[in-house]
Amino acid sequence: METTTFSVRVQARDYELDRQGHLNQAVYMQYAEHARWQFLQAAGLTADVLGAAGIGPVLLKATVRFQHELRAGDEVDVGCAMSGGQGKLVELIQRFQTPDGVPVARIEGVIGLLDLTTRRLLPDPRATMRKLATRPDILQLDTGGR
Repeated sequence: METTTFSVRVQARDYELDRQGHLNQAVYMQYAEHARWQFLQAAGLTADVLGAAGIGPVLLKATVRFQHELRAGDEVDVGCAMSGGQGKLVELIQRFQTPDGVPVARIEGVIGLLDLTTRRLLPDPRATMRKLATRPDILQLDTGGR
């Protein structure tokens, strides 16, 4: 099982709500994207670093399980943890929970690193991330399974 050691707190805004008065399902994906970039940046994998290396992270698959509604003003912690995958693919789990620990949603995703010239996935994204990161420990690549 993955351990989430990185998270970002976000507050739901009233313009992000759907007609039922809870956070629109598409907004969860925006929060997840924000958290993924913060996760990478915390490890030193900024857009500039990745761009200079000629690569970019890509989300290849995402499955969302909604567990508890969020309403305007509610805060949610969006965690990121790499949990496995093999070859060109890395599994990423993103848990959404309230500050007091109530599970809100869970996104199970598959990511890769795209070579921006060839438009192909890199064969070993873990090695590339370890090499480029200034804080590879944040990514927990050695504990997430292969």
